[in-house]
Amino acid sequence: MRGRRLAFDYGDARIGVAVCDPDAILATPLPYLENRLHSLSSMLADLFAEYDPIHIFLGLPVNMSGSSGEAVEKVDKFAKKIIEEFALQVVFVDERLSTVLAQKKLKEAGISSKESKHLIDSMSAVAILEQGLIQELSMNLDNEDTK
Repeated sequence: MRGRRLAFDYGDARIGVAVCDPDAILATPLPYLENRLHSLSSMLADLFAEYDPIHIFLGLPVNMSGSSGEAVEKVDKFAKKIIEEFALQVVFVDERLSTVLAQKKLKEAGISSKESKHLIDSMSAVAILEQGLIQELSMNLDNEDTK
C-alpha cells in the first residue's frame, strides 16, 4: 500500500520519530519529541498533519525473555492516545534490538557517543520503521501466496 508511515520509539523523556517515503523504501530520522503531557497531543497533531501517515509503527519494549513490564504499559497508553485522538492504526514492532542497531549505525557513521545522545532515539525509530516495513512486506507477500 502506498503512503507514508511513521515510527515511534517511546521513552519517558523523549520519543524518537522516523518517517518513510510514500513508496516505503527509505526510512529517515526526524527530530525527537519531548515527552511532555501538556504539549504532546499538539506535537503529534502537527506531525500527522505534515506527513499524513497511513499508519504508525510503535516499538514494543518487551524484555529479551519475551516478557512485558511497566514500559509496555506506557507504550500501550501512548498507542491508545494515537488511536483515540487521531484515528490512526498502530502496528506494534518488537524493539528489543532497535537501540543496539541504532548505536551500531551511528558508530559506523563515525558519530561519537557524545554526539549520538541527541540522535539515538530517532535512529532507534528508524530501526523500528525498517523492521515494521519488513513485517508489512512479509504479510503482503504471505497474503499474495494464499490467493
